[in-house]
Amino acid sequence: MANAAIRLQIQVDLAYDIRDPAGADFVFNIHAAHTSHQTVENEQLVLSQPVEPDIATEPATSTRFMRLHANPGPLHLTYTATVCIAHHREDPAALGEVPVRCIPLEVLPYIYPSRYCQSDRLMQLAFRNFGQLAPGYSRVLAIQQWVQELVTFASATSNSSTSAVDTLVEQVGVCRDFTHLMIALCRALNIPARIATGTDYGADPALGPPDFHAYVEAYLGDRWYLFDASGTAIPMGFMRFGTGRDAADVAFATIFGNVVAEAPVLHTQALEDANSQLPRRCSEALSTTAPSPAVLSGCASFGSTADRRSFRQLPA
Repeated sequence: MANAAIRLQIQVDLAYDIRDPAGADFVFNIHAAHTSHQTVENEQLVLSQPVEPDIATEPATSTRFMRLHANPGPLHLTYTATVCIAHHREDPAALGEVPVRCIPLEVLPYIYPSRYCQSDRLMQLAFRNFGQLAPGYSRVLAIQQWVQELVTFASATSNSSTSAVDTLVEQVGVCRDFTHLMIALCRALNIPARIATGTDYGADPALGPPDFHAYVEAYLGDRWYLFDASGTAIPMGFMRFGTGRDAADVAFATIFGNVVAEAPVLHTQALEDANSQLPRRCSEALSTTAPSPAVLSGCASFGSTADRRSFRQLPA
């Protein structure tokens, strides 16, 4: 059972009051992603209005989006699914950082600053605190631990404009804020990092009701590995909805129109049987993605302790 799969049952309930006489448009990211290590065994979507949604998958990330136009009045949405996760597991000591010259092209966007992750403003801080650490999984873990020691988790302490720099200054936030700060520090060290969304399986009920959860995927070796920036949940229980550069790419709902939204209601239950185990904390590195294509020749040796800071030449 040590490497048995994880099976999760999830339910997402969303409710809205649409006050625009012309109705409103929605884009949702609440469908479980299909990846090489995450399988959706069954799923069901129930809408209270007789509308036909469009559902499509973004090929690069496997993120699934649902778009629909809803009529004035109440809209209730329930999504249920059973998901099987068979993690790739790796010895953290075997995972090195990838030199920029060897990073796969599809991964390169994740070393750049983004709206909420201003890595270019945190370079001095990152190199002062982590620049002399041995490159690899242990350095990313050190960044995670530093963020957890600096920032206090507290509900309703940030908003849709709070960035990594804001969190660094205010030292308080929710899982999204921890994630943005950790991503920005990784990118400042030329480590590709991105946000992923799921549910907060294993979180202490004292932190609030079950909710969507933001966590980090860092690119090490030849694939993306999971890190829980806030340390509030159990990574082995992370079922992925979406991934992106930061929260702007992975909102569970984007709304166009005059709409009043109720708080989401989520339920996640782990199943235990002869072929699956309950999620637990472990020392292994976990991934739900496939390995990238072979790296370029001359890239067998990953990482360097050198202070290789980047700078950008921008158009006028």
